[in-house]
Amino acid sequence: MYIPSFNAFPDKQEVISFMRKYSFGTIVTSVNNVPFATHLPFLVEVKDDQVIISSHFAKANPQSKDILNSDILVIFTEPHAYISPKNYEKEANVPTWNYIAVHAYGKARLLETEQEHLNLLEHTIKTYEADYFKQWMQLPYEYRSKMIKGITGFEIVVTDLQAKSKLSQNRSETEKQNIINSLGKSESESEREIAAYMASLKK
Repeated sequence: MYIPSFNAFPDKQEVISFMRKYSFGTIVTSVNNVPFATHLPFLVEVKDDQVIISSHFAKANPQSKDILNSDILVIFTEPHAYISPKNYEKEANVPTWNYIAVHAYGKARLLETEQEHLNLLEHTIKTYEADYFKQWMQLPYEYRSKMIKGITGFEIVVTDLQAKSKLSQNRSETEKQNIINSLGKSESESEREIAAYMASLKK
């Protein structure tokens, strides 16, 4: 990912927090120079200072068979905002877009046993809807086992974590504040989030 130095997002813990907050990511692989992508909810963990992300495919998804033979990219991104030139002090300016994005590269391992898949699903449930876990545990074992047989779970050990925070860092303080004020009053939740991220840089 192209990251100018002033757009670097260097704090690893902040990057991990971002990945967890915007955890519905896109996994990208390539076979014979043809890219393939699937959109999935991810779990993000740190073990011995190593970032590990995990999820599961529907077993029928052909990408589940390709991830062992390809370098993998998982993209995490969500809040973004159009930036109008009206926020700038000089007329000779053009529009742009503010956003935050994380690219996680790594190698995958497929989960092999039913217990590994069960652990993955239970961790996913507790992460995304803990109240559902009791209901899940009350479902017949045969039903849960059938669900597990329909998925391919995997985990990725991240070997390269790249993060970009494009939040008008190269603009004047007046222009930054104009953008924060404008986006902060937007009806768009995404634009308000970008305003909040920009404001946090000023603290």
